[in-house]
Amino acid sequence: MKTLRKNNEGKSTGKGDILFLVSVILLAAYGLVCVYSASRYNAEVQYGDEFFFFRKQVIGFVLGLAAMAAIAFIDYRKLKKWGIPALALSLVLLALVFVPGVGKSNYGATRWIGFGSFTVQPSEIAKYAFVLFTAAYAAKNPARMRTFRGILPVLGAGCGICVLIMLEPNMSVTMCVGALMIGMIFLSGTSWKNLAAICVPVLFLVPALIIAEPYRLNRLSAFLNPWASPKEEGYQLIQSLYALGNGNFFGTGLFRSRQKYRFLPFSESDFILSVIGEETGFFGVLLLFSAIGFIVWRGFRIAGKCDNLYGYLLVSGITLVFAIQSALNALVVSGSIPPTGLPLPLISAGNTSLIVTMAGMGLVYNVSRHNKE
Repeated sequence: MKTLRKNNEGKSTGKGDILFLVSVILLAAYGLVCVYSASRYNAEVQYGDEFFFFRKQVIGFVLGLAAMAAIAFIDYRKLKKWGIPALALSLVLLALVFVPGVGKSNYGATRWIGFGSFTVQPSEIAKYAFVLFTAAYAAKNPARMRTFRGILPVLGAGCGICVLIMLEPNMSVTMCVGALMIGMIFLSGTSWKNLAAICVPVLFLVPALIIAEPYRLNRLSAFLNPWASPKEEGYQLIQSLYALGNGNFFGTGLFRSRQKYRFLPFSESDFILSVIGEETGFFGVLLLFSAIGFIVWRGFRIAGKCDNLYGYLLVSGITLVFAIQSALNALVVSGSIPPTGLPLPLISAGNTSLIVTMAGMGLVYNVSRHNKE
């Protein structure tokens, strides 16, 4: 049983959940190998450098480690005052996506801001900003979260983020933020009546949003029968299923995927799980999601040990982001839900996602250092 010593400033000298910390770092390191394997051929063809995506991921990994270290040893309770500023900043960044010359478009969507080769995806930041805001708001007056009027600011913040992300368009991250919003409101202690008042309209809103955009209807059709359009909307899902099927139980071997040779689009990012499934097989994917499940379990375990509502909601929210996004990515890749772009956290190529996720995990570890054993 370790002892926990605190000085007058409230800083902890506890070791925290080392298993959680090590698991996150090892999973992110495994992601480097996966990104190199999935991207080396595409990188060679497109940029003449098979290490192009891998090098960028290594930079993101190093910056992610630095972010983890920076945030792991502060007093997390001081972040309460940053809830509203973090939310405001995320909304501004999301709005900048639509400013000509600042927003960056790719494959028909405008989801990035940046100058030159430097880009940032604001939606990745917005998820964690929403967690910071909701945790601070609920902890300030827990009783108001039991009333529908009291949860309106949280609903407004979540819906504002969802609307801006949907306009990019990015339906997958919108779903992620929507699920996170409902989860955070539930964990804040609201009544089932209030929760139903939120969820029921959402159930009717989702089909309406799908019908409103032709490309979403096309994706839904591709999900229902991808072989009806094998060279168009159904192409990506078919190639993903080919990869997973080719992997069988034990896989084709590391670096031996066939689908990554420009058959499977976004093989290094949104559909990297397909390449992992092909190279490591069913058991490899099972081990990967066992590691993801372990991180989720340790995260909620840390939340359960918090002696204050702010720390509990902070850790629960960050863990929820990781769990929801991992689950949605797996469902998309396996054809269980309509295809939509969403990275596998800590694994997929993408510096913004990697750095922000590792920083969030550093904050979870920070809270664990202040918990009593």
